Amino acid sequence: MQPIAIQRILGILLMLFSITMLPPVLVSFIYDDGARLPFLQGFMLTLFTGFICWLPVYRAKRELRLRDGFLVVVLFWTVLGLFGALPLALYDELGLSFTDAAFESLSGLTTTGATVITGLDSLPHSILYYRQQLQWLGGMGIIVLAVAVLPMLGIGGMQLYRAETPGPMKDSKLTPRITETAKALWYIYLGLTIMCALAYWLAGMNAFDAIGHSFSTVAIGGFSTHDASMGYFNSALIETVAIFFMLLAGMNFAIHFTAWRTFDLRPYFFDSEARFYLVLLLIVSVVTSGYLYITESFDNLGSAIHHGVFQTVSIGTTTGFTTTGYAAWPGMLPVLLLFMSFVGGCAGSTGGGMKVIRFLLLLKQGMREITKLVHPNAQIPVKIGNKAMPNRIISSVWGFFSAYVAVFVFIMLVLMGTGMDQVTAFSAVAACMNNLGPGLGDVAAHYGEINDVAKWMLCFAMLLGRLEIFTLLVLLTPTFWRR
Repeated sequence: MQPIAIQRILGILLMLFSITMLPPVLVSFIYDDGARLPFLQGFMLTLFTGFICWLPVYRAKRELRLRDGFLVVVLFWTVLGLFGALPLALYDELGLSFTDAAFESLSGLTTTGATVITGLDSLPHSILYYRQQLQWLGGMGIIVLAVAVLPMLGIGGMQLYRAETPGPMKDSKLTPRITETAKALWYIYLGLTIMCALAYWLAGMNAFDAIGHSFSTVAIGGFSTHDASMGYFNSALIETVAIFFMLLAGMNFAIHFTAWRTFDLRPYFFDSEARFYLVLLLIVSVVTSGYLYITESFDNLGSAIHHGVFQTVSIGTTTGFTTTGYAAWPGMLPVLLLFMSFVGGCAGSTGGGMKVIRFLLLLKQGMREITKLVHPNAQIPVKIGNKAMPNRIISSVWGFFSAYVAVFVFIMLVLMGTGMDQVTAFSAVAACMNNLGPGLGDVAAHYGEINDVAKWMLCFAMLLGRLEIFTLLVLLTPTFWRR
């Protein structure tokens, strides 16, 4: 363990993060909303704390070890999430406790989209912008984490993906250096954001809403500048734009990089994970739309398809935008859509959930076990594309799944122990661990009414989901801290 090197990095991160509190000040000046002081105070406190951490060790440039990497990754989200809460807690008109402000900030940075704030339509523009910006910054951090950092630590869905997936993705690494990889991903992420903002603006949003919603769409966050979310605009064209960019953001950004570099769309069609991702969303969209039409939940087939497809893509990619209250939909639909969030987006995307590649491997492994019941002596490989997967990969996926289920059950029981009902507890844990946002029951609209213990447990769930379980759990083991 290199505590001095970790302290230096943490100080630098805090000083850099403090700069992100200045754009809302500019927004406050533009709209003259009178909410600039909390951001200036948050900026000074964060900058000062970072400087105090960095100053005593600024000359200590030591190489990070493997264990240091785990700690830095976890501190990145937890510490920045807590300091990101400062402007929200310092703005008295919001009336948020530090617990609520930390919940909102961590929800933003982890791109979960669960909120404790109501009355968004009457809030200052600077506060609304800051929430959207948190998600956008978190989304960029997720991409770099998934593609450049977690593989170095030996964990993460992207490591599994890049090591074992055949086809164009395996044969063309992103870039030879992590810094170059991060830069390439930054350009793609920024480019998608700009295109999304322009598309929203051309579809009818004003400039402020277009920028804000492009931030949360490409980050697959789900925060909105309006209480009614996407339903506020009541526009099929805007929702079509959202569907398109949610689908793109839920795909592996490495595929976007390959397609952009080669000016070739074939990587999207040759990739097994991307195909499964699109087919699964298509099937659930058809089921959802058909059920809405059969139960006469909407006036006509067009409306049923419109809302069914949007909500399926939004929840399936773990974005969390809504056009209507899906929690009140008939029959099995609310639970079906919530279960879609367990699959989530592709590895190396801004999406949450267990990741499509893991779900696909679990499905193939289950099919293999069924076949072996009939042919017990057969050697049946689990394949992705035309490549057989090593047993160590299958074991790692099962290990991830078992850890996920165990932690899920533990957090749900704790929430129920605080007095929460079963539906609310189950959906809240699912929505936060899958980085989805809206749940069912008492958390269908917002999380403001639940108790503080539940909020901190759900913050823990958000971090677990964002860091792919093991990154955070490893810090809780005695082995990690032994010399």
